[in-house]
Amino acid sequence: MTVSMSGGCQCGRIRYTAEVDPEKAYLCHCKMCRRATGNVSTAFINPPRQNVTWHHEPDWYQSSPIARRPFCSHCGTPLGFEFLEGATNIDLTVGSFDDPTPFRAEHNYATESLLPAWADVRHLPGYTSAENPNVIDRWKAAGMAPPE
Repeated sequence: MTVSMSGGCQCGRIRYTAEVDPEKAYLCHCKMCRRATGNVSTAFINPPRQNVTWHHEPDWYQSSPIARRPFCSHCGTPLGFEFLEGATNIDLTVGSFDDPTPFRAEHNYATESLLPAWADVRHLPGYTSAENPNVIDRWKAAGMAPPE
């Protein structure tokens, strides 16, 4: 089911609206996406390019001879991936959506580069931000409440 969702960068300069099917997200494990996002994998959704409206055009980085990536040059947020030629769809980073909770991964991509130690971390203990007084004290000193 396609729904309209909004997103953007951390500083708010780049905003977009996209018609997406949240059940069609995927995890990319390729080394280029890992380096581009600084993460162990990258969660993407791949809507048709025509279903994405940029309210402020992102900055673009040509990351290889075949692709480019939208991002915000002010705060550094990676926003996606797009082939240079013949692209009918565009990848948008799931984490750049205002509310990424509806997204569900339907597959993994580039599994030859998957990092097995990060494939399932459910067995690890978890801690909330509120349990870290170092972070809480810093937000309070800045006169703000910690973000969720």
